[in-house]
Amino acid sequence: MPIKTNIKTYDNYKDSGIEWIGEIPQDWNVTKIGQVYNERNEKVSDKEYPALSVTKNGIVPQLETAAKTDNGDNRKLVKINDFVINSRSDRRGSCGISEYEGSVSLINTVLAPKNNMCNKYYNYTFKSECFADEFYKWGSGIVDDLWSTKWTAMKNVYIPHPKLEEQQQIADYLDKKCGEIDRVVETQKDLIEKLKEYKQSIITEAVTKGLDKSTPLKDSGIEWIGKIPESWIVYKLKHCVVFNPTYSENQEKNTPVSFAPMECLTNCNLDCKETTIEKVSGSYTYFAEEDVIMAKVTPCFENGNIAIAKNLLNKVGFGTSELYVFRAKNINNRFLLYFLQNRKFKDMAISTMYGTGGLKRVSANFVKNYKFGLPEAKEQSIITYYLDKKCSKIDSAISDKEHLIEKLTEYKKSLIYECVTGKRKVVA
Repeated sequence: MPIKTNIKTYDNYKDSGIEWIGEIPQDWNVTKIGQVYNERNEKVSDKEYPALSVTKNGIVPQLETAAKTDNGDNRKLVKINDFVINSRSDRRGSCGISEYEGSVSLINTVLAPKNNMCNKYYNYTFKSECFADEFYKWGSGIVDDLWSTKWTAMKNVYIPHPKLEEQQQIADYLDKKCGEIDRVVETQKDLIEKLKEYKQSIITEAVTKGLDKSTPLKDSGIEWIGKIPESWIVYKLKHCVVFNPTYSENQEKNTPVSFAPMECLTNCNLDCKETTIEKVSGSYTYFAEEDVIMAKVTPCFENGNIAIAKNLLNKVGFGTSELYVFRAKNINNRFLLYFLQNRKFKDMAISTMYGTGGLKRVSANFVKNYKFGLPEAKEQSIITYYLDKKCSKIDSAISDKEHLIEKLTEYKKSLIYECVTGKRKVVA
């Protein structure tokens, strides 16, 4: 969905002398951050000043997921309208103007705006990717992705400096246009979630009730399953599969095989890397061609990280120990793939997870002994064929919306950079 703009280029440009800024309009200047902001470095306690989180979406009351320190008395004061930026490169893009009075951890830099500047204009400037690249160039530390840019360096970074009236004009324009883009993006995200829920309901209905609504039902005898078609038979999952098969292939150590870190398993796809038997060490999970592989840890399990292993090197694969493997015996492996995605199974599995923190695991005992209704082989194939077609259409629609979000996100980034550096002229 296009976003209409009312922008044109300036008539005359000059070299700013600053690489990340490039050319600027003839009547613009550049200045150092220290000329438009003062550092606020007052130490306070979170007992008096509520804890805030510095995120990519701005400054918000402290998130439940935020790492908390015992040293709540050693924080930095933040006042309303201060600009706060996380100095660490692994928190790239975490910054914004605070609407709250509160406190933040010492890793953040708090800036109080001086007079004769538009804070919103510089908020957009600091959120541009080119500025982020420049900002972290001025940092220092032990490793490339974990260093910090302190105020002593930050205050000397050059930024564009148009006239105050134009700063305000650009900020107002970007507020309007970025708001339009954000609303379109949120609409697309909502539609994606609805499509995912629709897909989930189709899968759940098909693998637990079948496709023929007129089929007589019977009581399964299991509370969480309820009624199933009369011809379906109740099994435990372990009776339909070989669960976590052991490695029994006689392979040479230098034979290429597939390796699957957790990030390779997404949305019914398995994008393996290459390794050899001799390089596989420690705790791992073995799988082979046509096995169904499922993540057992949160949030990977909740996100549906599951796939059928295909195109494996020498038909052999190894993965993280945080995977469960199912080798189909008397069940269609694609029916099994869909079944393990159905909402009833997932909800039960999540309710029985064990462990602490963000890495709770689905119990192997629960999975193996899970009872479900299974149709005969022919009906499994019919259901699988139906779901392949329906889910393919839904996935295609989701993919189109995700692509639109990507395009809008990139357009927004480009729009911000080109406006704050004068590559495009905002016309009131």
